[in-house]
Amino acid sequence: MADGTGVFPTPRGDLSKARGRNRRLPRVLFVAGVLIGLLLPAFMTGQVAAQPTSNWSPPRTVYIPETGHTIDGVFLDFWRANNGISNYGYPITPELTENGRIVQYFQFARFEYWPDDPNGNVVHLGKIGEELRPIFVQRTGPVLPRRSPQTDVASESARIARAWLPLDEEYANKPNTDTWRYIPETRHSVQHGFKAWWEATGEETYLGYPLTEEYVLRGVTYQVFERGQLAWKEGSDPWLVPLGEVLAKRYRLDTSPQPQGDIPVYDEDLFVPPPTPTVSASGEKWIEVNLTTQYMTVWQGNTVVAETYVSTGRPGFDTPPGTFYINYKLPSETMEGVLGGEYYNVPDVPWVMYFTNVGHAIHGAYWHNNFGQVMSHGCVNLPVDFAAWLYEWTPIGTRVEIHY
Repeated sequence: MADGTGVFPTPRGDLSKARGRNRRLPRVLFVAGVLIGLLLPAFMTGQVAAQPTSNWSPPRTVYIPETGHTIDGVFLDFWRANNGISNYGYPITPELTENGRIVQYFQFARFEYWPDDPNGNVVHLGKIGEELRPIFVQRTGPVLPRRSPQTDVASESARIARAWLPLDEEYANKPNTDTWRYIPETRHSVQHGFKAWWEATGEETYLGYPLTEEYVLRGVTYQVFERGQLAWKEGSDPWLVPLGEVLAKRYRLDTSPQPQGDIPVYDEDLFVPPPTPTVSASGEKWIEVNLTTQYMTVWQGNTVVAETYVSTGRPGFDTPPGTFYINYKLPSETMEGVLGGEYYNVPDVPWVMYFTNVGHAIHGAYWHNNFGQVMSHGCVNLPVDFAAWLYEWTPIGTRVEIHY
């Protein structure tokens, strides 16, 4: 909840630390060579063991394909906690440094990093409405003897300038009504549809106080607030002007899309921790991997025991679909070799369970946290804590069903 200043509670911490990437190691997980032949399936029954205490953590950086930019660290926390898509839109620039502060422009807002905030509110919303204020505000409009493109521009400028002037003192004693309200903090008013919109969205806690009166340009009515701008025209409801985009163009900021790399695409499901299985079940133990959704479901009979996002083989190193069986297990293994012309050396890969005789395995991956995205060279990557539990739960011969 905002306190009316555009400052929202956000965890303390140094932004550079909060945004630290997971350590990167080679992503090659496919081991060439012929391993032990397939074993017959084993059918196991009994009590399901509980998964150990989770070390799972959500991603700290996500990619927004709609604009080709990322959000991370405390900016991501703030954006998610405050209904970011609706309230602020998508990011339109990378993080920048302006006036000694790290900032990032969104379609409707600018996020600013304030690590020195005494209340620990390290993310502030920039007062971007103030940046529309004319350099010179006139008391009266210019005398315009005839109409021309130049005089039209001058007339519009004068109209905007007058809208920025605070109301006379007499308005402070005027009673508020259902359609008009005086705002003493800035000596401006809100009325009609803009008043209803402003009050319905949290008043000063969201847009801040009004900085202008309404003014009309080319048939559209506008009003500027501390952290945004509203617009309206006949036959439509009020809408929020994408002021972040307006200022990014004015300041000639680079808004071109950035490469995604291995950063996961934003989805709220990425922030849902894997469950701790506590159910009792009987029947065959088997594992299902959906290559389309990048999701693993662990079954015993017809009972779902556990679920998690995974990372399977990227194009050219596709994880094979079909029915397989766990044929070999190792608690840890260093994977090294050359595959597709690429040398790889991944030390101490944990909780390895091979399910083909050419090196495909299910195992833990400590070098990334981008589960839900294809990343591997053919193996099935799991969060380490989930992999540890699955390794103990899964006997040799467990069936593995892989499909699209």
